[in-house]
Amino acid sequence: MIADLALILICAGVMTLIFKRLKQPLVLGYIVAGFLASPNMPYMPSVTDLENVHLWSDIGVIFLLFALGLEFSFKKIMKMGSAPIIAACTIILCMMLVGFTTGKLFGWSQMDCIFLGGMLAMSSTTIIFKAFDDMGLRQQRFAGMVLSVLIIEDILAIVLMVMLSTLAVSQQFEGMQMATSILKLVFFLILWFVVGIYLIPLFLRRVKSLMSDETMLIVSLGLCFGMVVLASSVGFSPAFGAFIMGSILAETIEAEKIEHLVSPAKDLFGAVFFVSVGMMVDIALIVEYIVPIFCIIVAIMIGQTVFSTGGFLLAGQPLKTAMQCSFSLTQIGEFAFILATLGTSLGVTSNFLYPIVVAVSVFTTFTTPYMIRLATPAYAALERHLPRRIKSLLDRYTSGGPSVMGQDNHWRAYLSDVGRVVLIYLVLCVAIVIIMFRFVAPLVGSLLPEDWSNAVVASFTILFLSPFLRALMMKKNYGETFRLLWSDNNFNRAPLIAVQLLRIVMGAAFVGYVLSHTVHWSGALGMFVILAALFAIIMSRSLQRQGQRLEQTFTENLNFREREAARRTSRPQYAGHLVERDTHLSDFQVPIGISWAGKTLAQLNLGRRFGVHVVSVLRGPHRINIPSGQTAILPGDRLQVIGSDNQLAAFGKELESQAAAIAATPVSEDEMKLRRLVIDFGSRLVGQTIQESDIRQDFRCLVVGLEQEGTEGLVSPNPKYAFKVGDIIWVVGEEADIAALEHETHANAPISKGLPQK
Repeated sequence: MIADLALILICAGVMTLIFKRLKQPLVLGYIVAGFLASPNMPYMPSVTDLENVHLWSDIGVIFLLFALGLEFSFKKIMKMGSAPIIAACTIILCMMLVGFTTGKLFGWSQMDCIFLGGMLAMSSTTIIFKAFDDMGLRQQRFAGMVLSVLIIEDILAIVLMVMLSTLAVSQQFEGMQMATSILKLVFFLILWFVVGIYLIPLFLRRVKSLMSDETMLIVSLGLCFGMVVLASSVGFSPAFGAFIMGSILAETIEAEKIEHLVSPAKDLFGAVFFVSVGMMVDIALIVEYIVPIFCIIVAIMIGQTVFSTGGFLLAGQPLKTAMQCSFSLTQIGEFAFILATLGTSLGVTSNFLYPIVVAVSVFTTFTTPYMIRLATPAYAALERHLPRRIKSLLDRYTSGGPSVMGQDNHWRAYLSDVGRVVLIYLVLCVAIVIIMFRFVAPLVGSLLPEDWSNAVVASFTILFLSPFLRALMMKKNYGETFRLLWSDNNFNRAPLIAVQLLRIVMGAAFVGYVLSHTVHWSGALGMFVILAALFAIIMSRSLQRQGQRLEQTFTENLNFREREAARRTSRPQYAGHLVERDTHLSDFQVPIGISWAGKTLAQLNLGRRFGVHVVSVLRGPHRINIPSGQTAILPGDRLQVIGSDNQLAAFGKELESQAAAIAATPVSEDEMKLRRLVIDFGSRLVGQTIQESDIRQDFRCLVVGLEQEGTEGLVSPNPKYAFKVGDIIWVVGEEADIAALEHETHANAPISKGLPQK
């Protein structure tokens, strides 16, 4: 095992250095390293125990998904608006259809076609991010839209993994079974997220004083692998559990610290995973399936450019932005490998599919920068040939329109609020009933007689359900939208009452279910107990206050990280959508050592030089909004700059060129040295005190220690001490200065005060 790990890391290290020098994604280097270390390469040492390598690669997937979750936030999805969600869903559905159709044309099995569709639907976040970074496009508007869509694709890829796992195990395509799997996924997703956001931030705040870097790493990884085990136990993939725990921790204030601590482990095991992907490459199979590989590459190029453009247009983006985004997505990457690994481990995909996907990924990774550059010329050519009527139609559609306020909007807001509340509390109530009946009831039954145990279980179950049942039945019933609808039209009152009664019926169903499965009360007695319990729950003020405290704690935990960040550096309120579509805000870091340091904005004159304007300066925990011309720029400042894509690109390029010049400047070789000097008989220093000798001023050296005859060890130098013959002084200074001072300590040395200026 150690020999295999050594071989893997040596090959990976060599390949990463080579690919770093070639300015290619490191993922490709890992894949090449895996191919070199695999049994398919006869002229190189090979890994002998593939089972251990696959185990490490499974751990690598867990770390990769955990790190992805730490960068993910459900609130980010909500704040992005509908455009990235519409575009991502359109792209995934269309590309899955393209992959499925391509597989069918080659006569592959249904499972091969389904998995191929899933692999082709997911673009590579790592490769696109690296390409934008290398090409200096990170600050452009379309790049932000692409990265937003990639975040949506990542979360949908997790859902796709769960669905494909269900299909692979059942080997059937029954609609009811698929619906059950989706409901199960939604149930556990809501349950874990709500409970996790409520408990984990509280726990981390309570033990904050005990948390060092080491304990934080161990605790976070313990939570990660605990959720992995929990997800596996209820039938989901381990990677799904890791992603969920990462997304929960992403809402805590310690998220950045955890991400930093986990990064080395993620890099190590992630490298092993991608190396294991390379081990699956079989040159013979690639040669045999060269035609399908070429066809899949063409399908990705054409499918992404056409359907992604349509998806972004459907999401309301201008044609140029839509084409720039779509041309950036023409590759497959990490999730394709994960899905291929899933299909292979479940034994539902053919052996040829894995190396085909790897070959396609390698090729499309190399073409990604060229496709990104091709977007603008392709847009210019298309615009010249588009009929004026279609241009006008696209402009009207993408410009959007004012929203219409009215009764429909009030109903939509009311039903949305009520639906969200009912769904969350319904999940929590179901979870409480399952826990009480599956775990608590058997324990109580082993301790008490049957009648007593049933009564105890029923009482405690209803007691624990009470605050959640009250929220399920009453919350959001008398909010602002409810009052507006009630007073706006008399015809609204019947539907509002119906919604209220439906929620009360849900609460009664829970109480009735608990009673029927414990004390077995039915008929008039059961109905009376249900009504009495509902009346007590609805009228209880203590339950209302308890529910409010629970919800307040959850909301504070959910918003704590964002609130702390806003308290330190609040984003200016004018940073919204601008009239000119190409004009937007971007952040830039001022490098250390830059020539602009200390100069004011008036002196730099950035508006005339680049056409941009600095609207905010972030300096540590402070923010200077709308800085004046007399505001000086300091190293380490983060500037929020407004301008067009081209203007921001020119400004960023200037910063990068200055940073590169700083990095290329050699460090001064005037290194400080520590030297031991002996004062000889006849030295000019004999009889002078340290202060009178002016060693600091004339020789630019510092006396840090003194050894005298008859004493042991060093003594701290006293400025009033007069040097004697045989004294040993320890001095610190530059090499040339110490040499000059050493000359002064010798017998009959000429006085050399006033050294020549360097």
